[in-house]
Amino acid sequence: MMIPIRDHNPSEATPYVTLALIGVNILVYFWGVATLVTDQQLGQFYFDYALIPVLLSEGHNASALMTSIFLHGGFLHLAGNMLFLWIFGDNMEEEMGHLPFLAFYLACGIGASLAQYIGDPYSQVPMVGASGAIAGVMGGYLLLFPKARVDIFIFFIIFFRILPIPAWIMLGLWFGIQVAGGLVTDTSAGGVAYWAHAGGFVLGLALTVPLWLRRGGQAYWQRTQGHPPHPEAVYRRSSVPVVRR
Repeated sequence: MMIPIRDHNPSEATPYVTLALIGVNILVYFWGVATLVTDQQLGQFYFDYALIPVLLSEGHNASALMTSIFLHGGFLHLAGNMLFLWIFGDNMEEEMGHLPFLAFYLACGIGASLAQYIGDPYSQVPMVGASGAIAGVMGGYLLLFPKARVDIFIFFIIFFRILPIPAWIMLGLWFGIQVAGGLVTDTSAGGVAYWAHAGGFVLGLALTVPLWLRRGGQAYWQRTQGHPPHPEAVYRRSSVPVVRR
């Protein structure tokens, strides 16, 4: 298991939109936990606001392309998505500006929903989650900061360690996993929306190209060597105490 926990790319401005998006997602989730107490209520809520491809194919509920990206299927689903948004969103917001970043995020979310829909337009499985929109943020981050260091927590049975690796390795592996998952997974059975992740990632990278070109394109990479254009964060080394048998 490989989980990013932070990057070494500190933003120099307050990421108001990123914080607001995290707040809205958390509020919607806990509102649902508190008010949707029966299966009938939960089912009706998903019918109205989750993306159900077959309904979209029949010309209904197009608004779910957006509303679904603010819903989550469980606390771990929410926590994982918000962690990724916090790590990568602040830097993209700083580069784009607050309102352009909000438009970028929503466009990536809608595009990711469409990518999953195209994969199986008559599926009856509801799709929820911000991961497609956040995948777009990750795609843009890869273009602007390919060598920014990301600390990942690696856990394998009894082995665990925090390692800093370049963003292009972590994000490239993540994208490859999504494409592979999409190719081998039956979308009609539910589970992870791999094509939403892959589609959002590609769309986010593409939408960031104009910003990258304004920064100078390849000349920007040459100036920064793929690293953040400001000093990286330095974290104190942490260790796990050794306990005698």
